[in-house]
Amino acid sequence: MGGCSVGVGEGHESYKHSKFCLSPLNLPGLSTVALNIKLKLMQSNTPEEAEGDCPMSRKEHDDLCFTHHQLQEEYINLQQDCFKLRSENEELRNELQKSKFSYSNVKSSIQLLLFFTGLTSVIFEWLLKKLAGSIEIGHQALPLEDQLLMVLMKLRMGLSNTDLAYRFHVTTSTVSNIYRSWISVMSVVFKPLIKWPNKGAILKKYAQNIQTSLQKNTWSNYKHSNTLKYLIAITPAGAISFLSPGWGGWVSDKQITKESGFLELLEPMDEVLADRRFLIRDELAACGAILRIPHFTKGKKQLSALEVDTSRLSRVRIHVERVIGRWKNFKILQTVIPVSQVDMLDDVVIVCGALTNLCKSVVPK
Repeated sequence: MGGCSVGVGEGHESYKHSKFCLSPLNLPGLSTVALNIKLKLMQSNTPEEAEGDCPMSRKEHDDLCFTHHQLQEEYINLQQDCFKLRSENEELRNELQKSKFSYSNVKSSIQLLLFFTGLTSVIFEWLLKKLAGSIEIGHQALPLEDQLLMVLMKLRMGLSNTDLAYRFHVTTSTVSNIYRSWISVMSVVFKPLIKWPNKGAILKKYAQNIQTSLQKNTWSNYKHSNTLKYLIAITPAGAISFLSPGWGGWVSDKQITKESGFLELLEPMDEVLADRRFLIRDELAACGAILRIPHFTKGKKQLSALEVDTSRLSRVRIHVERVIGRWKNFKILQTVIPVSQVDMLDDVVIVCGALTNLCKSVVPK
């Protein structure tokens, strides 16, 4: 703002304002500030006044100074309000981030991460690194680590797409697309983790190979529900070594065993521990393998040699049941699967099996 000069006229005072200008106020947070200031300018015939000097009465000068002072106070108040609103906005953003499910919010808690995924942070980040190069970056709504967390939570807890969409602040279609994209990739990458063992390595430490089955659900006449069955093989070390494709719930265990490709992996003198439902003694004999079915010995004080051997098999069976129990911790295997996701089930089972193998062995060293 320019300075003011005082001139004496004929019988009255006047103020000459030289090059008086009002700069626009820069008020953060306001889109428009309209200031209507009317100045009564007196006509001048002198060259100096024609160049920009304008005489002003004392009252007009005082009014203008008062208006300027008011605007300065309003400007300061608006700045303070703007700062307060920005602070509140930042606090709300932080609260929103805390309410949003994310890996960064749970990785610091070992218990929480194990609860939601069944994995430690070390294994989680190893998986993320292994999978990152194979995942297409097509879902910008979530970073890759949160996408993996979402998929693992769906597998582990059997959560619906609506639940996950609410937790991660995305749409249900985004959840569906992320889940389908990741499962197909995880199945391919994880399949080598389910490996048929070397017979020599097993014989070096254990006496038998173990085979059993997991039926994801059982057919219920009163529920009238459709189910799928999967055949799995588990080594004495407690690792899943074979997974069959899914079969309809009406297919017998014997037929699945014959047609799944399991028998082709056996060698002469292999021992297969199975449940009584598996009527496959002749099929195993054709491969040179032996079927072993554990008997109950609980309550007997004195055991025969056969019963001692059976007792040993029963202890091994406990390990098998523990592995299956771990697998069933993935609630996705016990929930009702939408028809639109049935084509993904074989991949889901492979992923859950591989994740089970990544956990600490159930067999004591």
